[in-house]
Amino acid sequence: MLGNIADFFSSGANVMFFVFALLAIGGAIFMISFTKVVSMVVSAAVTFLSLAGLYVLLEAEFLAMAQVLVYAGGISILMIFGIVMTRHKGEEPEDKRRWHHIGLWIGIAGLFGILFYAFQNVSFPKGELATPEDNTLEIGKRLFTEQVIPFELMSILLTVAFIGAIILAKREEE
Repeated sequence: MLGNIADFFSSGANVMFFVFALLAIGGAIFMISFTKVVSMVVSAAVTFLSLAGLYVLLEAEFLAMAQVLVYAGGISILMIFGIVMTRHKGEEPEDKRRWHHIGLWIGIAGLFGILFYAFQNVSFPKGELATPEDNTLEIGKRLFTEQVIPFELMSILLTVAFIGAIILAKREEE
């Protein structure tokens, strides 16, 4: 049983996968556990960056860069601007969620126990995946040939949402 763990950690890629997976899960758990909004944003950014690391391990460099630029950069900055632009009361909430935290840690331990047991008793098939030479080029080809209409509709939708956000922000100033 422990031989599988030693085999798993014998590869550097597997060790990095384990580190990125722990960071992603930990960041997500801390995001829903924290009560201060800035701490939540930092936890979300850690999750986004660790997911980008997982994409790099999967040799999906384009997705990793998009994850860093769009989520870790754009969404985190947008959340921080939202925090700065809104009014907050100066009161600190009392910690009435003690049972919530205890249940959370019991659930986490149970989840990891189930996953540990499942991974020890499963045999993954060995096989090679035929990846293209340049996956970014393949994504670009498919995006601008087969998927061009959904791509353009999404850009129009995002532009309309951005303009609507600006109009709502201007109305609140007045």
